Amino acid sequence: MSKESVIGPVRRTDVWTFPPVVLREAIMNAIVHADYAQPGAPIRVAMFDDRIEIENPGLLPFGLTIDDIRRGISKLRNRVIGRVFQELGLIEQWGSGIQRMVEACREQGLVEPRFEEIGTHFRVTLSAKRVTDPDRDERDRAVLEALADGPGGLSTSQVANRIGVSARTARTRLAALVGRGLVAEVGSNPQDPNRRYFLSRSAGN
Repeated sequence: MSKESVIGPVRRTDVWTFPPVVLREAIMNAIVHADYAQPGAPIRVAMFDDRIEIENPGLLPFGLTIDDIRRGISKLRNRVIGRVFQELGLIEQWGSGIQRMVEACREQGLVEPRFEEIGTHFRVTLSAKRVTDPDRDERDRAVLEALADGPGGLSTSQVANRIGVSARTARTRLAALVGRGLVAEVGSNPQDPNRRYFLSRSAGN
């Protein structure tokens, strides 16, 4: 992937072609939800000039649709893998990953991820096509300013209180900023009460 530097009124922001948080979620979902009973059908990550495709064997669980997963509804196929990933702090909340991917793409001005069932496989396509300028709104600036004023780092609840939003909204926005390299996070897992967020070096340039 390439990285570009966007010069803002105060800071320079380094932006990857695809938000890292989007790639992370897509690959994690492929691992957790793959149908490992299909012989000779590996998880596949394919990079093209204009897109990345992440594909895993196995369709959505019976009764679950693409519209459902966009709304945050989830059914876990591999419970053991899912539990291990959650204990490791790699999965924050069931069903939240797809919405986090969509929001991160919107914030960077990219086409939303495309979700498809193809044959006996499930594919996520991330397009490098930009449809709008990256979304750097007042809320992003409020989060970055709050972290700049907190040299010892801030928790999710502290950020939420400072910018006047719910903890869930703050968590989603922080995850997107982490994916864009503007915020750094320190903590053993998403449920760690001592988890802190800091302004990254790139955000301060």
